[in-house]
Amino acid sequence: MQVNKFVRNTVLLVSLMSVAAACNPFKAKKEKSTATGWNYNDQQFGNFNVVKPKDIQTAPGLVFVQGGTFTMGATQEDIMADWNNIPHRVTVNSFFIDKYEVSNLNYREYLYWLEGTFGAAGMDSIVTQALPDTLVWREELAYNEPMVEYYFRHPSYNNYPVVGVTWLQATEYCKWRTDRVNELALMKKGFLDPKTQVKKTLNGAGQDNFNTKAYLLGEYQAVPGKDVTSKKNPLKDAQGRPRTVAKFEDGLMFGDYRLPTEAEWEYAAYGYIMENPQRKSNKGIKGEELIANKSIYAWRNDGYDNLRATKKGAAQGSFLANFKRGTGDNMGVAGGLNDNAAVTAEVDQFVPNGYGIYNMSGNVSEWVADIYRPLTNSEAEDFNPFRGNVFQQIDMSGGQGNLRDDKGRIKMKPEPDSLTRNRRNYQKANALNYLDGDSLSSVTYGYGITTLISDKSRVYKGGSWNDRAYWLSPGTRRFLQEDESTNTIGFRCAMSHYGAPEGIGSKAKTGNNFPPRRNKR
Repeated sequence: MQVNKFVRNTVLLVSLMSVAAACNPFKAKKEKSTATGWNYNDQQFGNFNVVKPKDIQTAPGLVFVQGGTFTMGATQEDIMADWNNIPHRVTVNSFFIDKYEVSNLNYREYLYWLEGTFGAAGMDSIVTQALPDTLVWREELAYNEPMVEYYFRHPSYNNYPVVGVTWLQATEYCKWRTDRVNELALMKKGFLDPKTQVKKTLNGAGQDNFNTKAYLLGEYQAVPGKDVTSKKNPLKDAQGRPRTVAKFEDGLMFGDYRLPTEAEWEYAAYGYIMENPQRKSNKGIKGEELIANKSIYAWRNDGYDNLRATKKGAAQGSFLANFKRGTGDNMGVAGGLNDNAAVTAEVDQFVPNGYGIYNMSGNVSEWVADIYRPLTNSEAEDFNPFRGNVFQQIDMSGGQGNLRDDKGRIKMKPEPDSLTRNRRNYQKANALNYLDGDSLSSVTYGYGITTLISDKSRVYKGGSWNDRAYWLSPGTRRFLQEDESTNTIGFRCAMSHYGAPEGIGSKAKTGNNFPPRRNKR
């Protein structure tokens, strides 16, 4: 009798628990499609995985730059009479940019990876192509041989900006950095097995190294970690099995590192967010649409000549950047060195600007992505202006499974004219000389005959350790061929920002949020 009573009570208890679980008001409801009503992340409805928006993670080395409108171009008299930086108003979308210039140590890490991946595989030419030209320090009438030998390799110069790098080499570095950062992100989440990846890559992987685009297209076969093959993995396929391959939609990977556009670089250099007298904050205060002070250099105007610190204290009178004061004066007098740098300085020295970015004026000039034309400023779009587009598509000539080049990257080729003929927004895949040297314009460039400007001429911005103060203004611009380098030009990387332009938090929204209106009866 007692046994039967115990069994009845147990069955009743289990039944009540099942009913309570089914009616549990605290059980998370499945998110539904506003278009079809079907559940997301539900195996019974096909298991369409939707990742909720979350805080955008800032990739290694970058800082967030909130975009906006500003007057791009000259801020002082055009003493060079180039007329290549006519002031005009543009808008730049929010983006990320390196806090510091790429250093010798950063670049040597890149070479170390190339040597392990391609050098060990007998592909030494790829390593050789990436080497910086240390002979840029050599002069006929100066003794700079120690710089030739030591500047790039000696540990004393680890934190100094890399120089002797061409625009093409800087672009290749950005591509490599994208893949290494995303490879690490996938290893941390278990989608790549760390031991397998490191062992394979640094022991002569050659072409079969990790590439972000190749991974997303299924051209790179990886060994997944143990965690993603277990039930702990929240990502499932349509049958409810753990998904061992990540997609870009999962929000685990970062965007592409790249060179900043000229407009992005110039906008970031001014740090205008600090010139807003009332910046919008999380406290609900509405920000001003006002730039209180038109800066000349990358720091706030707080002094008469704007080149020295004026606030009282130990730093008063110190130069705010590394530049050349005049003929024969690169660092001042012994016992009172004015910028304390004979040539370049460490990348984390001198005053940061409003976005916390260092050395946007001085130290080294920097490559940007744009093709140089004197009048691009007056011709380009006023939203994210840029000259340098070559619209591409995947080269499928090798067939599926053979889409990678010698470096392991997806082979690309310019779009054929047949695809652009009926488009309204662009007519040619190659837009390098659009409205400036093509049949649609009245301007022609005879490279080597009437001008030094060609489709390989790239813009570089900012003054260097060997420049006078005029070139420290972010509005100035010069050019050099993309396959040439100097001892005064370095670079930093940038990355596009996705989502609401105001910030990187998940609560950041696009537009202005108003309370819903209720119709009165």
